[in-house]
Amino acid sequence: MKDTITVHTVVNAPMERVWGYWNRPEYIINWAFASDDWEAPAASNNLQIGGKFKITMAAKDKSTGFDFTGLYTTVKERELIEHDIDDGRHVRVEFKELPQGVKITETFEPENKNPEEMQRSGWQTILENFKKYVEASNITQ
Repeated sequence: MKDTITVHTVVNAPMERVWGYWNRPEYIINWAFASDDWEAPAASNNLQIGGKFKITMAAKDKSTGFDFTGLYTTVKERELIEHDIDDGRHVRVEFKELPQGVKITETFEPENKNPEEMQRSGWQTILENFKKYVEASNITQ
């Protein structure tokens, strides 16, 4: 990897739930956005090596939006996901069971348009949205 940024969180939930909520489109749409004025109205995910994903991220006021897309390069069930974003950047997501839940560590190559601290903050906010969503849900996988 080139220069990278790493963010992480610990989700107080079983691995099975964390893995399912991270990877199933019907759940992804509920947490994959970096601020309260954004949403993820659509998602698709083919979680296998060579499989593609797409998450549509959009401002709730419909003023702007984009598709976050990429291709999976590594998938180790309940342990590791790596993918290349369509702009060429690499992302590594590690899942580790701990006594208090599941630690998710996301390492990504930053893009060149926005300050790195802004990118770190945005990716961390998405992780925290994921944590809140999973911990608030009573649905089991």
